[in-house]
Amino acid sequence: MITQEDKQAVKDEVYRLYHIAETKLQRPFPLPAVTFRKSGRNAGTAFLQQNRVNFNPVLFTHNADAFITNVIPHEVCHLLTYQLHGRVRPHGVEWQSLMRGLFNAQPSTTHNFDLTTLQLNTVIYRCNCGDIPLSIRRHNKVLKGMQYRCKRCQQILTR
Repeated sequence: MITQEDKQAVKDEVYRLYHIAETKLQRPFPLPAVTFRKSGRNAGTAFLQQNRVNFNPVLFTHNADAFITNVIPHEVCHLLTYQLHGRVRPHGVEWQSLMRGLFNAQPSTTHNFDLTTLQLNTVIYRCNCGDIPLSIRRHNKVLKGMQYRCKRCQQILTR
């Protein structure tokens, strides 16, 4: 699990990025709360109105370097974008501009971390490609009538 030293390192990085933003944009920003809770497959989540960022401690433990270079700037930029522009598209031009301009970071919207360490519950569905694990959330949506297609063969997934 994540250590207190790792938690402090993440907080220090968040605060360092805020200092960069304040210097480059020549204005102050309120520092966010930083929390560590598992949140499904998400590496990080920004809670705009709460001025809070949450990081997945399990994914951090296995991907610390990628968190420092990608995930933390990604979430910080969501908060900064909201404080500068209000409600805009989550990964729109304003967010992308801050990622590049403030932190010289690639504005990627997804991660490719190994999720097996999360031990997520899944339900197996099938298509022409073989077995496809769906999350419990998606499985429940299927039970309510939602349909999902395989990304490769485009066939509707079945149980």
